[in-house]
Amino acid sequence: MHSKVNILGVPISNITNEHLLESFTERIGQKQKTQVCITPVNSVLAAIKDPQVLSIYNASEYVLCDGTPIKWAAGFLNTPIVERITGLDLLPNLVAHCAKHDFSIFFLGASPGVGEQLKQTIHAQYPNCKVVGVYVPPFMKVFSEEENIKMIDAVNDVSPDVLLVSLTAPKQDIWIAQNLHRVNASIQIGIGGAFEVMAGLAKRAPKWMHAAGLEWLYRFIQEPKRLFRRYFIEAPLFIPLILKQKFKGK
Repeated sequence: MHSKVNILGVPISNITNEHLLESFTERIGQKQKTQVCITPVNSVLAAIKDPQVLSIYNASEYVLCDGTPIKWAAGFLNTPIVERITGLDLLPNLVAHCAKHDFSIFFLGASPGVGEQLKQTIHAQYPNCKVVGVYVPPFMKVFSEEENIKMIDAVNDVSPDVLLVSLTAPKQDIWIAQNLHRVNASIQIGIGGAFEVMAGLAKRAPKWMHAAGLEWLYRFIQEPKRLFRRYFIEAPLFIPLILKQKFKGK
């Protein structure tokens, strides 16, 4: 068990990466189906607007702090979060953990070719790592039931210990929640764009930018058109909402 911190109604897990991986080991051993959400600021804001997304985050066992503003907000609210765990950090740590414990992994989503490249990259570093499947669905705002069955069957044909879903947030979290008990995988994680980075197909910001909380700026420079609304229209709403939460509580 671990504690959670309330950020605008979203229960953010107060957990270290080490404790998280230990918990995964236990749950895989017990074959407990477990949803893991990785929540940047835009996901928290999406939960405010959409009751379905909020209910998914409240029902998920792990809702990870992916974003310096969320960690800052937790401290400002006097409920500090011990560690920020981004998808970019979790993926390589999880792959190493799976290789060590002989857990199998399945990649679902991302652009065509990304999962296969990631599989090659992992096997170059961990030759015995069990990447048992890759499936890339066509781009759809909402998957048809026919396509959904194809996705589920692809995973269930190999029944991995860990399913990593890259469909962007919160779409990936909604898909996992809707299919959690139809899919034969213990740990089901919405991992976002981490596939491309670990596969070497996209660059991550320099370490000094991580430390300074400026990773968002690096990403914006790379994809200004796609990320302008997220960072300059949606994200600024976060601060006044946190101020309201703090002073309303008082």
